[in-house]
Amino acid sequence: MAHQLPPLGYEYNALEPFIDEQTMRIHHTKHHQTYVDKLNAALEKHPELKNKSVQELLKDINNIPEDIRTAVRNHGGGHHNHSMFWKLLKKDTKPSAQLLDAINETFGSFERFKEEFTTAAMNRFGSGWAWLVIKDGKLAIVSTANQDSPISDGQKPILCLDIWEHAYYLKHQSNRANYIREWWNVVNWEEVEKNFTSQPE
Repeated sequence: MAHQLPPLGYEYNALEPFIDEQTMRIHHTKHHQTYVDKLNAALEKHPELKNKSVQELLKDINNIPEDIRTAVRNHGGGHHNHSMFWKLLKKDTKPSAQLLDAINETFGSFERFKEEFTTAAMNRFGSGWAWLVIKDGKLAIVSTANQDSPISDGQKPILCLDIWEHAYYLKHQSNRANYIREWWNVVNWEEVEKNFTSQPE
């Protein structure tokens, strides 16, 4: 079955005033839809891959046929990353004690974790993502270029932030720092906890 745009799961204005309705609507219905459409178009050339999940495609990216590998990396990554990102947005949630303990153990404090994550997001040149992942059994902060996903490197992502300009340009123009600062108000820590405790797909 062809890959499909997942429902957002909440209204486009649900994250106001931190992420504006117009950005959410365009980001979901235009940008994410384009990744889905172009992934499906690429897979038309290799019907044997059509029944694989996007996670399976990205985990095995080096064995994807060369003629569509870049398209799967870019558009499959865009589909996967955004599908995760939407679930990670919700106002008024807090990290659980279990998650906080793990963050404190790795980074020293929650504030230090926020500083390091923000730095990774700010320092990603051009377009990309910042991530909190489980890497070699431990929490780690990484960033990826374009639509690359940590799962292609054997890591388990549990939190992600889209730092492409299309994620914030309508509200913040080129001010990535303001976007990141406001994003911390809509991190869905309940979903982060699920990702943290779940088995890898």
